[in-house]
Amino acid sequence: MLNELEVNETAPVRSVPAVFGRNDVRQDAAWEWEHAASLQADYSPEELKTLFSQYRNAEGRFETQLRRIIFRAMCRRSGHDLQIGPGVVLKHPETMEFGDSVFIGAQTMIQGRFDGTCRIGNHVWIGPQAYFDARNLVIEDYVGWGPGAKVLGSAHTAQPIDVPIITTPLKIERVVIGYGADIGTNATILPGVHVGAHAIVGAGAVVNDDVPEYAVVAGVPAKLIRFRNLAKR
Repeated sequence: MLNELEVNETAPVRSVPAVFGRNDVRQDAAWEWEHAASLQADYSPEELKTLFSQYRNAEGRFETQLRRIIFRAMCRRSGHDLQIGPGVVLKHPETMEFGDSVFIGAQTMIQGRFDGTCRIGNHVWIGPQAYFDARNLVIEDYVGWGPGAKVLGSAHTAQPIDVPIITTPLKIERVVIGYGADIGTNATILPGVHVGAHAIVGAGAVVNDDVPEYAVVAGVPAKLIRFRNLAKR
């Protein structure tokens, strides 16, 4: 008789239905929205951040619900069915907009700017330990963002060359991730990049140039592997 390890090793590759991307949007209770609006009216942005930090790492059902309510009060906009893992950190959430059915994995950091723009669409799944330089960022609907993947939306000019680079001006460039794209685990998207709709960025890739729609790219720096919408020869 095969033991459990042997069974797992000999099991065929399986294909199972997607769950998150096919779920209907669960409508949050009206009282949650009312409570969030009340918090937004009665608390300053700094007070809301302090309140959020009290529940940032909790995993109980009650605490998770409170985290969602406070998150909504902190942000410019957030839709229904938002799921926020423990340890999520936001900087300048007042500049951020989130659509319906967004999942934000544990220990994700979203770094905004007081005069920035961050828009994350509907049905976006963000894996744990992701990092977003969200000073000018758009993530369209149905994007999958792998664990540990990063987007950098700014960089120092390094000019003039006779001063420390960290003291030189910061150049902010818009990053756009198109509809239905998938960003692999530990990939890095560099400033100014536009990833086209339905494209795939491979795990660990460093993307320093635009990615066409339906393209598959991988490597450091990322190179075109193939187009998903073209038949194999």
